[in-house]
Amino acid sequence: MAEAHAAAAGASSGDLLPLFVWLSPAYPVGAFAYSHALEWAVETGDISDAVSLSGWIDDLVRHGGPFADAVFLAHAWRAVTTGDAAALHDVAELAAAFAPSRERQMETLNQGDAFIAASRVAWPNPGIEHLDAAWDGRVAYPVAVGVAAAGHKLPLAQTLSAYMTAVAANLVSAAVRLVPLGQTDGNRVLAGASGALRAMAVEAERVPLDEVGGVALRSDIASMRHETQYTRLFRS
Repeated sequence: MAEAHAAAAGASSGDLLPLFVWLSPAYPVGAFAYSHALEWAVETGDISDAVSLSGWIDDLVRHGGPFADAVFLAHAWRAVTTGDAAALHDVAELAAAFAPSRERQMETLNQGDAFIAASRVAWPNPGIEHLDAAWDGRVAYPVAVGVAAAGHKLPLAQTLSAYMTAVAANLVSAAVRLVPLGQTDGNRVLAGASGALRAMAVEAERVPLDEVGGVALRSDIASMRHETQYTRLFRS
């Protein structure tokens, strides 16, 4: 435990190591179990190759849940950084309720709670204490990451870029197993998404909380249909 506290205390605004750890597949949030409804899109033929996967991910990054999540992350980070408990409560409440389906809500809340539980032990920080004081409900994943990043004084811009890239990488990983795609095609898709990921990470910093939204309706419908999909590999 002492070593964990020492490692956490060593993080600074110029040290991005915590982001590499938190957003890696090894961090125990269970991200591998969720496809963000991509499994239904594959079954219906919306995604059948690298080209259609690229288009699907681009829509999500620009107009769907991942972009809204990035906005929530930014507001959670600012609320902790400024010590604004009311603002932290508001973003935690909205993010927990924002999911358009039961499975999408399960995806974000299960990962968020797991992230906080793991970080409370291995990467303790004042951000989690701020969250405990401001909010007593379940925690959406982007809020959990934003709170921890602020608690460790990690820069918002890099945190947003890393978070959105990790989400896109998880989608690609799911598609490699579902379509199926080869690893090379999967890497090409992720590399091709890098421009949109950079641009939308910047955009997410500027969106007011009362203007957050999305228009990736096919993905939202997919998340509702996935619940009754006959054969499933993923939880969402």
